[in-house]
Amino acid sequence: MKAFVMNGVGETGFAEKDRPDPGPLDAIIRPTTGLVCTSDVHTVHGAIGDRENLTLGHEIVGVVDEVGAEVTDFEPGDRVAVGAITPDWGSAAAQDGHPSQSHGPLGGWKFANEKDGVFAEYVHVNQADWNLARVPDAVSDEAAVYTTDMMSTGFVAAENAAIPVGGDVAVFAQGPVGLMATAGAQLQGAGRIFAIEADPKRQELARQYGADVIIDFETEEPMEVIMDRTRGVGVDAAIEALGSAETFKQCVEAVKPGGTVSNVGYHGNGDEVPIPRDAWGVGMAEKEIKTALCPGGRLRIRRLLRLLEHDRVDPTHLTTHEFAFDDVDEAFELMESKEDDVIKPLVTFE
Repeated sequence: MKAFVMNGVGETGFAEKDRPDPGPLDAIIRPTTGLVCTSDVHTVHGAIGDRENLTLGHEIVGVVDEVGAEVTDFEPGDRVAVGAITPDWGSAAAQDGHPSQSHGPLGGWKFANEKDGVFAEYVHVNQADWNLARVPDAVSDEAAVYTTDMMSTGFVAAENAAIPVGGDVAVFAQGPVGLMATAGAQLQGAGRIFAIEADPKRQELARQYGADVIIDFETEEPMEVIMDRTRGVGVDAAIEALGSAETFKQCVEAVKPGGTVSNVGYHGNGDEVPIPRDAWGVGMAEKEIKTALCPGGRLRIRRLLRLLEHDRVDPTHLTTHEFAFDDVDEAFELMESKEDDVIKPLVTFE
C-alpha cells in the first residue's frame, strides 16, 4: 500500500508498505477523508524525536475494511470516525479516568508517534470497539473528520476551563483548536468570549463561533483590553490554544484569583513554560492550571457526532484547502508555511 512517511527530521515522502493486519480486537480502516494538523508539522521537525519510515497523520474518517475475530460492534463497510487518540482502555490510567495517558504521559497518542499514522491506503486501529464511532448518515465525511481531534481538543479546553454560565473566558489564538474552543465555550454557556487573534480571516471565524470581543495582539495589548473590559478583575477562565510560553503567561495573568487556565496548546519548543510569579499570587492565588490531550474513545466521538447531526456547530468553516492523497505533501508544505490564509487542509483519499 501507499503511505506518506517521515524519513528523519525534516524529511518526508511517499513509500510502499505492507498492508497491516488486525489483531483480535482491532480493525483495518480504508480512509476516505483526512485533515493535516500543525502537530504533524511539529512531528516532522523533531518535536517528539527522530523517526524513520513513520507514516504521518492522525485525523481520518473511513470505511471498515476488516475486523479482528473479537470485534463485536463493527463490520466491513461501516463508515466510521477514528479517534486521533486511541487509548488502551484496559490500562491503569484509563481505569483512573485518564485514558489519553494510558501506559505513560501521552500514551494514548499512538498514530504517527508510537505506530504508523493514518496517511496511508489502509490504517490499523487498536481496540476497534472502543476507538471507532459509526458516522450518522446525515453527517458528511468532511464534518465528521473534525470530531477526531479539532472538536474533541477544542471542546475539552472549554470543558476543563470550568466556565460558569454567563462567565468571562479568553481564548488565546484562533487557529483550528482555538476556534473550536471558542465554539465550545459558547456551548458551555459563556457570557462573554474574548478571542485573541491578529489574522482577519480567523477573527471573522471567531465571531461566527461566538466570540464577543476580538483582540488583535498586533495593535492592542491583550492584558490591557481584558482588564479594562473586566474592570480590573480578570476573566473567569483563559484557554491557551497555541502552545506558546508567552500566551501561557498571558493566560495566567488574565485569569482572576480562583479562576482556571486550560491548556491544550502543544508546547513543542523550549525546555520550560514559565509561570509569572506575581500573577500567580506567588503560588497562592488559587488559580488552577489544567491540561489535556485530545480525548478519544467511541463515547466521546459519538457525542461530538451528535452535535453535528443536530446542527449545534459546523466545523467545516475551518476547511480552507483541499488536496488529493497523492498531493498530501503539498498540504504539509502549506501547513508549515501558513501561506494563503490556510486553516485546515482537507485530504480526500478516493
